[in-house]
Amino acid sequence: MQPNHEAFVEGLTTDHAWALVEHFAGTPRWRPEDVNAAMDNLAQRLQALGIPVNIHAPEICLSIPLDASVEAGGVRYRAKPPSNAANVPDGVEAPLVYLAADKANLRSYSKNIRDLFGDSVSSAQEARAMLEGRILVTEGFGNPALTQFAEEWGAVALIAVNPGVDIHWGTCTTIWGSPDLDDLPRKPKIPVVAVNAPDGEKLIALAKEGGRARVRTELQEGWFEQKIPVVTIPGAVEPDRFVLVHGHLDSWDVGVGDNATGDAVLLELARVLWDGRANLRRSVRIAWWPGHSTGRYAGSTWFADAFAADLDEMCVAQINCDSPGCRWATSYHQTTAMAETRPLVSKVIEAVTGTPPKFKRPNQAGDYSFDNIGLSSHFMLSSTMPDELRAEKGYYAVSGCGGNIAWHTENDTLEIADREVLARDIEIYLRSVLAHATEEYLPLDWRETAAEFLATVERYQAAAGSHFDLTPAREATAALQQALATLYGRIQSGSVDAGKANDALMRLARILVPINFTREARFRHDPAYSRPPLPTLSVATELDDHAAAGQLNAAKVQLTRGMNRYLSALREAGRVIDGALQ
Repeated sequence: MQPNHEAFVEGLTTDHAWALVEHFAGTPRWRPEDVNAAMDNLAQRLQALGIPVNIHAPEICLSIPLDASVEAGGVRYRAKPPSNAANVPDGVEAPLVYLAADKANLRSYSKNIRDLFGDSVSSAQEARAMLEGRILVTEGFGNPALTQFAEEWGAVALIAVNPGVDIHWGTCTTIWGSPDLDDLPRKPKIPVVAVNAPDGEKLIALAKEGGRARVRTELQEGWFEQKIPVVTIPGAVEPDRFVLVHGHLDSWDVGVGDNATGDAVLLELARVLWDGRANLRRSVRIAWWPGHSTGRYAGSTWFADAFAADLDEMCVAQINCDSPGCRWATSYHQTTAMAETRPLVSKVIEAVTGTPPKFKRPNQAGDYSFDNIGLSSHFMLSSTMPDELRAEKGYYAVSGCGGNIAWHTENDTLEIADREVLARDIEIYLRSVLAHATEEYLPLDWRETAAEFLATVERYQAAAGSHFDLTPAREATAALQQALATLYGRIQSGSVDAGKANDALMRLARILVPINFTREARFRHDPAYSRPPLPTLSVATELDDHAAAGQLNAAKVQLTRGMNRYLSALREAGRVIDGALQ
């Protein structure tokens, strides 16, 4: 079967997609009953187009912010609680303490104190002495790392000062998806609120004067039945294998740019792919998630758990669709993609826009709930506004809506969407999906990943210095590169069976994605912290600090174990490649 992508592209329209955007622009989608109603509306649109849809209805754990306030100095300040903050309707009263945040890292989920606070605090001991029994006020978005630090340091509440005049919704838990028994202890135990910058400045001034405040939060929490529509478009040659394309349907308020536009992209993909299904080699599954905003990806995590065996055996890649088609989002300089998918993504974006993208490593964020299974992945955020335009408008950095600071606020309404940008992004997504669903050989280039591994190992060795020798990791990576060069040479010459080659390319994902993006075992979900490349080797960058703290030997033991995991993974990858070449 020779792929004919142009026939699919010629069938694209924004008519159905834009109608969905307009409908969702008047439909709040954060309370459980409203999300289910929106899922029903989407299913009806799919069925009207003649597309079969399977609707799952699991119970997932949600935390729905309702109200919050800060009372200080005789003034009641408006606030929003992030999801999963402790529910304290009567409030907590205590003295305020201000720690200045590192302004360059307001969105950071880092567990490193210096990343979040710069020189404001030098150690956990110093922070605990300052914060015990007090309310921490600091700049930021009330994120998981910041919340956990405040809690560990003995703060009784956290006030996050957002950088603009609006207050952004968000989440403050490190728990990924619905919690299991091991996760439950990590649920935040203190009230957390966000305030805007003008009010935050007043609270910071009050903290410096030794003032007090009362922080109040109100959230609805529990397990809720939520609908998950999934469309399966069967391939004609390898129907059991599939590419998963997905995005979240729940949003903060009406959430047009985050993520009604993404839902609309998926609807149009379903329509055009269903109409052309006879020309697909592999199947395509398209899913719309609940629980992204109020459950920290609980919908996609449920799917990863419930269909783990199918995903492990049959999924060739996952493609996330979040915040496409937004106003002024004409640049692709922050395109999310794993290394092995970057040649494909670059080819597609350059073909559609005439300009090559610039890539960013996938964050521990979005609905990337499949890393521990080991799925090659690309997109989450794709199009965004150029940095020059963002600077001209005086916008601070956000994590969606194409760079519009309406992200996670009531202002994410219809004007944030752009029909022309949406049309372009639909084509980019379609061409990317078609590559996975129609090409004889899967479009995954593990040579790119191995090169990234080698650069990471060399950087870690430079940081470790004489404390630790990473030569075995460097040599194993070089051997992997050599084996991959042979494999791809055979693929390019057509001298290796496509079935055996694709089996190997998928198996490599199950080995190399977890080693590059996770610490937990497969089929579990890592906490929502920032994660460095090859995370079990990353302690190499901290050895000087551990030496100064008298913990060098323990750190070296940890690094030895991390290197053992890495070497084992690369040996297994080599065996997979050898098997394909037999």
